Amino acid sequence: MRRMLTITELAQKQIAAAMEDEERNDLALRIAITGRTGGGFRYQMDLVGLDESRPGDEILETEAFKVYVDSESAPDLEGATIDFVTRLSESGFKFDNPNSVWGDGVAADVQRVLDEQINPQIAAHGGFVTLLEVKEETAYITMGGGCQGCGMADYTLKQGVEQAIVEAVPTVQRVLDTTDHAAGTNPYYAP
Repeated sequence: MRRMLTITELAQKQIAAAMEDEERNDLALRIAITGRTGGGFRYQMDLVGLDESRPGDEILETEAFKVYVDSESAPDLEGATIDFVTRLSESGFKFDNPNSVWGDGVAADVQRVLDEQINPQIAAHGGFVTLLEVKEETAYITMGGGCQGCGMADYTLKQGVEQAIVEAVPTVQRVLDTTDHAAGTNPYYAP
């Protein structure tokens, strides 16, 4: 039998304690992958009602609670381990996931351009670019930090990000920015 996901004993205790704090006995843990970055996956863990499983969810059981794993996330969580760490430099739940962030070579190439060329340059202005996905000939990105809502975001996209990606990854013909530039703390763009 395959082992989809391992939750360490310490992590199980922390999750069970959080469920006890909710003062409900009808809770399950929902786990999903919500995005990808050069450094790995972005995860989301929520406490949900036992009646909130979705069609296609992988359902796992620990001694203390049920775990609902999002069906789209399940393949990328195969063999992963969730632990709870308390160190000086980090504290909280930590995922150890052996799976490759990008199964698609083109997406991996685009991510490499972001990691090695784009993000180091715009980090000086407090910005960053995240790759969401590559479909057909289009790379979908989002801008964050100082780039979200910046008046130069379109210039950065067309003269920097898109140009570098298309030049380095010829199978990508265009880059689309999906950022809500009207959101944020001090956007240049008015909603």
